[in-house]
Amino acid sequence: TAAPLQADALLAWKASLAASPALSSWTNATPVSVCSSWRGVACDAAGRVTSLKLRGLGLNGTLDALDVAALPALAVLDLNDNNIGGTIPTSLSRLRSLAALDLGSNSLSGSIPPQLGDLSGLVDLRLYNNNLTGDIPHQLSRLPRIAHLDLGSNYLTNQQDYRRFTPMPTVTFLSLYLNYLNGSFPEFILKSGNITYLDLSQNTLSGPIPDSLPENLPNLMYLNLSINAFSGRIPTSLSKLSKLQDLRVSNNNLTGGIPEFLGSMSQLRGLELGSNPLGGSIPPVLGRLEMLQRLDIMNAGLVSTIPPELGNLGNVNSMELDMNQLTGVLPPELSGMRQMREFGIPSNKLTGHIPPALFTSWPELISFQVQNNSFSGRIPPELGKAAKLKILYLFSNNLVGSIPAELGKLVRLEQLDLSVNSLTGPIPSLLGNLKHLMRLALFFNRLTGMIPLEIGNMTALQVLDLNTNSLEGELPATITSLRNLQYLALFDNNFNGTIPPDLGKGLILTDVSFANNSFSGELPQRLCDGLMLQNFTANHNNFSGSLPSCLKNCTWLFQVRLEGNQFTGDISEVFGVHPGLDYLDVSGNQLTGKLSSDWSQCTNLTRLHMNGNQISGNIHASFCRLTSLQSLDLSNNQFTGELPSCWWEFKLMIVMDLSNNGFSGELPMSTSLALELQSLRLANNSFLGVFPSIIETCRNLVILDLGNNKFFGDIPSWVGRSVPLLTVLSLPSNNFSGVVPPELSKLSYLQVLDLSSNSFSAFLRGCNSLATLDIGNNRFFGGIPTWIGSQLPSLKILRLRSNNFTGEIPTELSSG
Repeated sequence: TAAPLQADALLAWKASLAASPALSSWTNATPVSVCSSWRGVACDAAGRVTSLKLRGLGLNGTLDALDVAALPALAVLDLNDNNIGGTIPTSLSRLRSLAALDLGSNSLSGSIPPQLGDLSGLVDLRLYNNNLTGDIPHQLSRLPRIAHLDLGSNYLTNQQDYRRFTPMPTVTFLSLYLNYLNGSFPEFILKSGNITYLDLSQNTLSGPIPDSLPENLPNLMYLNLSINAFSGRIPTSLSKLSKLQDLRVSNNNLTGGIPEFLGSMSQLRGLELGSNPLGGSIPPVLGRLEMLQRLDIMNAGLVSTIPPELGNLGNVNSMELDMNQLTGVLPPELSGMRQMREFGIPSNKLTGHIPPALFTSWPELISFQVQNNSFSGRIPPELGKAAKLKILYLFSNNLVGSIPAELGKLVRLEQLDLSVNSLTGPIPSLLGNLKHLMRLALFFNRLTGMIPLEIGNMTALQVLDLNTNSLEGELPATITSLRNLQYLALFDNNFNGTIPPDLGKGLILTDVSFANNSFSGELPQRLCDGLMLQNFTANHNNFSGSLPSCLKNCTWLFQVRLEGNQFTGDISEVFGVHPGLDYLDVSGNQLTGKLSSDWSQCTNLTRLHMNGNQISGNIHASFCRLTSLQSLDLSNNQFTGELPSCWWEFKLMIVMDLSNNGFSGELPMSTSLALELQSLRLANNSFLGVFPSIIETCRNLVILDLGNNKFFGDIPSWVGRSVPLLTVLSLPSNNFSGVVPPELSKLSYLQVLDLSSNSFSAFLRGCNSLATLDIGNNRFFGGIPTWIGSQLPSLKILRLRSNNFTGEIPTELSSG
């Protein structure tokens, strides 16, 4: 009989799947149990399986083992929302009773079998949200009864043209969205006259929207052509689509303004025109669309005011007008849109006050976004009446006055951003009532006072950004109650005192900044408990003591700035290996130790500043692996020894400062320094040798300081030719000798020239740009050159001490 064959076929397919608890009822039993107790299985009176509805059961496998020959009566196969992979078997075409095939939201790949076009009884075919590739088989257009066809969200392409497709008069629902379809509007669709729902969005279709669309598809209720490359005007003929409720043509190349005829389509519920270069103004006639619920005209090049007539849209619940050139005020008449839930008009040029009436007239409001405009005046206290509000963005305007305490009544608020205004006064303690708030951004204002104790009640807070205000006092201990905190920015305020020692305990902090305050004491030792810290700045405070030991295990670190404090400890013990670290500045502290070879693994470092500490020892050759370095400052430490020869091969280096250490040895002659190098400071070391030839390739060099070393010999003449941008040339306290090359006079940007304490015997003609000239303690002789006074109009500092000059002081010096 058929029943055992059916059961065997289904059990064999189940066995091919990964363990499927959802099919636990599929067991060897009496034939009748297949129809009575197997999950998702339905049969007809004769006991033949007619329906398999197994959607959303987590099934994992393929369809290869499904023997369809054993299921000749199957009319419905629904495997939607599983993890079925592999290809679609061509054998499915043998299910001649099949009326509905739903394989949507799986992981199917390969092409769509053309044989599916043989399923003459198929009414409903859904293959959307898979990984299907190749052309859409033209055979599908010949399905004689097909009404619902959804192939969206795949990787399907179209043939060179659609001439092999036939009209589909039975189709009412057609979706081909999010594929790789290109070319003009598909002709066969225009011949499928009963379509009511058409979605071709998110492809690369181009050319004009056909004028004949209303004539060919008069029953359209939903039309989505968004995110394509359609061009030209929005056809006037669309006004004939008397049944159309939803028109979406956003994200194309449509021009010609917003057509007036749209105001006559009174049946419209949704209108999306955004992200097109439409230009022009907002027609007041849009205010006639009394049924409209959603209006999107964002990023459409509009140059317009907001028509007060839009206040007549009493059913609109979502309006997006952002990123245009809208000017003028926000009309108070908009309070007539009493169903408003999501209002967005950011990034325009609107001025005037925010109308308080909006918040007493929009009881359903959940999102109000007017950021990046020029609104002025105070924040309306009436905002506290919008009890359902979840998102409030007022940032980047010209708002003044204090933050209304009434905002504390918005107990459903999740996002609050008032940053980049001119708000004054304290942070209201009533904001502590916002227990669902996840983001609080008040930065770049003029707020004063202390952080209220009630901050600890905002237990959902993930982002707290108060930077660049005039807030003061100590951080309240209650801040440690914010157990979801991930981002904390307090920099550029007047905070003082110590950080609560438990801050960070058990948290997953990713960004923390205490910079530019007057904090003191030690940093919390568990600040980076979650080991997810990426950006950490505590620079320019009065912190002391050891750094948190957990820093060495924060492998996601990207930027660390700790300069200008009194931190102590071994630099290599504090910092572990951070392959992603880009920026590290620990200058101006009291750190000790040596640079271990582990630092060579920080290969993404572009800026490394350790100057002004007590770090010692040699530089390991492995340090040369930091090939991304652009700015390196190791000055004012206790480094010693010779630098590895590879040291001078940092090809991206822009600034290098090794001054005030105990480095020694000669600089190599063969290597060429980075072509982008702008500043090289090696002063106050024990480098020796002749003038470094590696400088010759540095055509962008602006500052060169080799002072107080053991260099000797002549200054090469190429200095005046090869480094034309040189502004500072400082060579004091070396053993240079000979004649100062006349080519230096070609350095037209040179402002500081210090040749003091060497053995030069003859001098060049001057550089007109010089502001500082120090040639003291050399072996110059004869009269003081008169050109020093007559040809150096910018000279402010002149030092000639301890030479062998004779004669009178030139009168020309008195003119300087």
